[in-house]
Amino acid sequence: MAGKEERKDPKKKSATVCGFPISIFFIVVNEFCERFSYYGMRAVLVLYFKYFLRWDDDFATTIYHTFVALCYLTPILGAIVADSWLGKFKTIVYLSIVYTLGQVVLAVSAIHDITDANRDGTPDNMTVHVALSMVGLMLIALGTGGIKPCVAAFGGDQFQDHQEKQRSTFFSIFYLSINAGSLLSTVITPILRAQECGIYTQQKCYSLAFGVPAALMVVALIVFIIGSGMYIKTPPQGNIMVKVCTCIGFAIKNRFSHHAAQSPKRTHWMDWSEEKYDKLLIAQVKMVLKVLFLYIPLPMFWALFDQQGSRWTLQATTMDGNFGFLIIQPDQMQTVNPILILVLVPIVESVIYPLISKCKINFSPLRRMTVGMLFAALAFIAAALIQMQIDETLPKFPSSTEGQVKFVNMNNRSVDITAGTNVFTLGNFTANEEYLTFDQPFVLNMEPGAYNQITFVNGSRTTMVIVPDMPLPIPFTDITAKPEQGANAIRFFNGFGSVLNITVGSLDLTDIVTNNMSDYVALQQGSARFRIQRSAEECIYSQDLGFGSSYTLIIPPTFAFGPNCEQSIRPVVDIRPNTIHMAWQIPQYFLITVGEVVFSVTGLEFSYSQAPSNMKSVLQAGWLLTVAVGNIIVLIVAEAATLPDQWAEYILFASLLLVVCVVFAVMAHFYTYIDPAKIEAQFAHKDPEEKEKRRRSVEMTRKDSVEHSKEDRRSSSANQEERQTRI
Repeated sequence: MAGKEERKDPKKKSATVCGFPISIFFIVVNEFCERFSYYGMRAVLVLYFKYFLRWDDDFATTIYHTFVALCYLTPILGAIVADSWLGKFKTIVYLSIVYTLGQVVLAVSAIHDITDANRDGTPDNMTVHVALSMVGLMLIALGTGGIKPCVAAFGGDQFQDHQEKQRSTFFSIFYLSINAGSLLSTVITPILRAQECGIYTQQKCYSLAFGVPAALMVVALIVFIIGSGMYIKTPPQGNIMVKVCTCIGFAIKNRFSHHAAQSPKRTHWMDWSEEKYDKLLIAQVKMVLKVLFLYIPLPMFWALFDQQGSRWTLQATTMDGNFGFLIIQPDQMQTVNPILILVLVPIVESVIYPLISKCKINFSPLRRMTVGMLFAALAFIAAALIQMQIDETLPKFPSSTEGQVKFVNMNNRSVDITAGTNVFTLGNFTANEEYLTFDQPFVLNMEPGAYNQITFVNGSRTTMVIVPDMPLPIPFTDITAKPEQGANAIRFFNGFGSVLNITVGSLDLTDIVTNNMSDYVALQQGSARFRIQRSAEECIYSQDLGFGSSYTLIIPPTFAFGPNCEQSIRPVVDIRPNTIHMAWQIPQYFLITVGEVVFSVTGLEFSYSQAPSNMKSVLQAGWLLTVAVGNIIVLIVAEAATLPDQWAEYILFASLLLVVCVVFAVMAHFYTYIDPAKIEAQFAHKDPEEKEKRRRSVEMTRKDSVEHSKEDRRSSSANQEERQTRI
């Protein structure tokens, strides 16, 4: 099957435009659409887990990083399949089909109506949605990871040997398409998610946020297949990673199968593979292992870096996204990273590094990577400081052994209240600012009322409304969590003497009878206009809403329709809106991006400079493996750590990276830079001599065996003659 791949003919001339093969335009468009699909889906993934599948923050973080880890483990499989069996073209096509199916399945899993039999907006069988989501994500991980090592290399195969300049330009355009796709998708898909859609009920449109990336993946597949007849398809030539692994495996096996006392000492443990592999390959493997050893501490950097899509996005959900002219969604903050990348890379490469060089500072690649780790640790310290400020603004909800109570006075006079040990006075049509917390039933005394025993449900919040001519307040259950996805929970209490109908936009709070409370309605940030009606009479009331607040709007008995009717309505704040602005996340994004520029770009350049020319793919696989292991570290910490506060987890990760940074700095200090080309050249000169020695040795062995064979035959003949003579 693999043998049917077209062999690359250096004399073959393909159609060109401006010196570039036409085929590469299909590859660039394919990569743009695929990266849009992947990063767009990933941008909203953790919020999908939290708000649609109803997972808590820790479990959502765990599954998110498990998925990312799989995406960086499967490239090794894709590279082996492409190089050893199917070839790059067929591998890209087949795994793109798998990838597309995964995106479609994930989009279907986000349609809440498919299991919403009672049409209340909540799926009735969440197991179906979870199962579809997991199947979709596994297919996506296999697809995106499998094609990752193939597409860029396949693009490079389209150029002839005399097109080095065009090939270099292609790779620049190729990586530009990656950044463009990721940047646009992280801007667009959160906007799509924020829309409301549904067949029976309107909910946040995760199906659209996943559906558009799925459509882009279909486009990517179609575009790539259309260019099939124009591609140069090189046949599979064996995977170097397989050769490296077998060489290492043979050395280990050979080492432990020989006793040290009976075998000569070897300079390096890889020398135990000399019996089967030539010295050039062994030397190349040694160079690769030397770099891979330095990779051991690197996963900790990625453990911090990839939390931009999980912990930092969840942090943004508790912040204020109002930028005045623009409302930013929590998952859109991830766009700060690619924007800063485009700005910082040329500044660092063209300004910072040359200035450091002029100052005669030896800022070697390994030192740059160490500095990159420090910046990432600082980013998490900044995140911890912001989290501390956020925690100060979050409401303190009751524990499972407590209850919280708030009083609202609907009398047109002040009321003195004694609730347990709390003594206070409420003015007319007002409420106490903070909830009172009790761990046991309390005695309530309202002047001029009698003493009464008040009980409550543990873990609940209750608003008790004191209405005229009633001995006891009327209890109403409040919400015990911040409204989801930055929405605001609003309800009305009708203290007016007749039934009122209240609407806001297309939402109808239904008719509210006297001395009763409406249900909560979820409203987005902005100015909400409420229409209060009784028969032909109408009053318009406006309330400015932020992010994540809850209000009880009190219509007092003194309310009257007419001019200035809205002035008598009193808002009672149950949960304050988010007050820490999302812009405060920019410093931590800046620090992590500086760390990425200094660490990631330098790390790849260093690795390539220290590796043999034919084993750069091995180091690429090793580099991707460090990303996968970093994400595994996050999911372990998220599940195993029992830290009560999120800021403490940020400090833990920063501390771990600082420790790893010290270890890496020590390893870097003892590292000796090499020139792989020179080492390979030395073995290239030695190889003919080694081969000649081996040839002569084989010939001598053959001659000896021939001579021994002749002597044996002569001896046998002489013995036969002697026997005949005796007879």
